Amino acid sequence: MNIFAAVINNCWGIIQINRTHFMNKVDFLVIGSGIAGLSFALKAAEYGQVLIVTKTNEDETNTKYAQGGVAVVVDKEDSFAKHIEDTLIAGDGLCDPHIVELVVKEGPERIEEIIRYGTNFDTTNDGLFDLAKEGGHSEHRVLHYKDITGFEIERALLEQIHRNPNIEIRTHLFAIELITQHHLGEFVDKNSSDIVCYGIYALNTAQHKVETIRAKVTVLASGGAGHIYSATTNPVIATGDGTAMVYRAKGKVRNMEFIKFHPTALYNPGEYPSFLISEAVRGFGGILKTKTGEEFMQHYDARKSLAPRDIVARAIDAEMKKSGDDFVYLDIRHRSKSDILTHFPNIYAKCLSIGIDMTKDMIPVTPAAHYMCGGVLVDEYGRSSIRRLYACGECASTGLHGANRLASNSLLEAAVFAHRIFKNAIELVKTVDHISNIPEWDETNTALSNEDILVTHNLRETQKVMSDYVGIVRSDFRLERAMRRLGLLHEETENFYKKTKLSVKLCELRNVIQNAYIVVKSAKMRKESRGLHDTTDYPKHQNAGVDTVF
Repeated sequence: MNIFAAVINNCWGIIQINRTHFMNKVDFLVIGSGIAGLSFALKAAEYGQVLIVTKTNEDETNTKYAQGGVAVVVDKEDSFAKHIEDTLIAGDGLCDPHIVELVVKEGPERIEEIIRYGTNFDTTNDGLFDLAKEGGHSEHRVLHYKDITGFEIERALLEQIHRNPNIEIRTHLFAIELITQHHLGEFVDKNSSDIVCYGIYALNTAQHKVETIRAKVTVLASGGAGHIYSATTNPVIATGDGTAMVYRAKGKVRNMEFIKFHPTALYNPGEYPSFLISEAVRGFGGILKTKTGEEFMQHYDARKSLAPRDIVARAIDAEMKKSGDDFVYLDIRHRSKSDILTHFPNIYAKCLSIGIDMTKDMIPVTPAAHYMCGGVLVDEYGRSSIRRLYACGECASTGLHGANRLASNSLLEAAVFAHRIFKNAIELVKTVDHISNIPEWDETNTALSNEDILVTHNLRETQKVMSDYVGIVRSDFRLERAMRRLGLLHEETENFYKKTKLSVKLCELRNVIQNAYIVVKSAKMRKESRGLHDTTDYPKHQNAGVDTVF
C-alpha cells in the first residue's frame, strides 16, 4: 500500500491521465454529490470503482443548504410508532406505510454511520443530543448542528470521499441524457418494460465537449427542481435534471404535483434564491403573526405555528391575500438572545445583514418553493423502472413522503435509501457488463449561439407561469393556462436546442420546462385537494389515496 502511494506521488501526472480515461468506464456512476450520492459512494467503493459527477462544485448541493436537521428516534421518550404516525399524518393518506416503517426503523443505524464518518450534532451540557421539535412532530427528535446541519453532513462525507482511492469526483460535468437502447437505434416508449441504462452523456463544461460515460450501475442523486418557480429556497443548481432525464428516457415518475412550499422564507425583495428561515425557529417557539402583530395560526389548525408545512403555507397565503401584504412576521423575540445565537447563528447573521435583529425585531417571511415530494418512481431498494438505474434523495419518489413531507425526514430518507441501494447494487454489478457499441454524441448541424437572451427569457417566463398558475392554491383554469404556455415554451426551446451547441444554461432550461410540464400534468390528473396539492375546483379528498404515475 505504501509503495502504491509512493508511485502515485512520484508519477501523479501519468496516473491522473490514465485514471481519468479509465473512469469514463466504471462500475458505479453516481450523479450528484449530496448526502444520497456520497453515502452510497462510500459504501460501493469497497466493491468497485466509483465515479461521482456533479455539474458545479462538489459541495454545491441541496444537502449543503439544509438548515433544520435529521428527524430520527434516539430519545427514550420517543418511539418508532410515534415517528411513523407523524409521518403518515403529514403525508395526508398517500404515504406507503411499509416504506415509512422501514425508513423510520432503519434510520438510527444510518445516522450512527454518518456520525462515525465525522458529522457533529449539537449536544446538551449532559452530553445528550440537543433534540429540536419541528412542525408536525409529536416529540423532540430532530438532530441538528446549529442551523447549518446539511453543511456539516456534507463536510464530513466529502472528507471521507477524498480519502478513498476507489472514488473519483469530477466537477463541472453536466449529465445531459441517460444512455439507453434508444441511442442504439432501438425503439422504446412508456410501455417498454426492458429499458436499460448503460451510462450517460455528460457535458464537460471546462472543455466544451460531450463525454460518453459507461457504467454497470447508475445512481441518480441529482436533487430537486425548485427553480421551476421564481421564488425558491433551493440553490440555483436545483433544475430537476435527474427527473427530466428519466422522463425523456421513458422512465416512470410519481406524484410530481406535490411541491412543498416552505412557509417561512425570508422576505427580501431582489434576493434569489430566497434565504430559508428554518422550521426549527418555529420549533423553538417562533410565532407567526400578521403585519399588525396578531397571531393567526389558531384559526387554521390546533397545532398553531407548529402545524405541518402545507397547512402553514396555505394559512400564510390566505392571510396575505386577505391583507394584500407580501409577507407575514415570524416572532422569536421572547427567547433569550443567547439561546437564539446558540441555535441560529447563521440565520441571525443573515437577518442582521439586512437590518433585522431577530432578538428585537420580527422576521418578515413568505412562502417559497422548497422541496419536491414526488420524483422518479422507485421501489424499496431504490430501483427505478429503467434497469440498472437507481434513484435516491429528492429526485426519487420512494413512498415515504406521500402528499407532504414531514419536516426533516428528507436527510433521513436519503441515508436509508443510499444504504438499501448499495445492498442491491453490489449484487447487480456482479451480473452485468458494459456494452461497447455506444455512439458518440452527435453535434452535427449545430452552432454556437449569440442569442442566449432567448434562454434567459424562456427560463424567466417558465418560472413566472409556474409561480402565478401552479403555486400553493390551484384551479383547472390556471392549470390549463399554464399547460398552453409551457407547450409554446417547450416547442421554442426544443427547436433552439436542436441547432445550437450545448451549454449548461440551455440544458437546464430544457430540464426546467420538462419538470414544469410534468408538475402541471400531474396536477391536472389529481381531481382532489390533498396535502400540498390544493385546488379550488376539488376542495375535498377522494375516498382513497391514489398515486399519480406516468
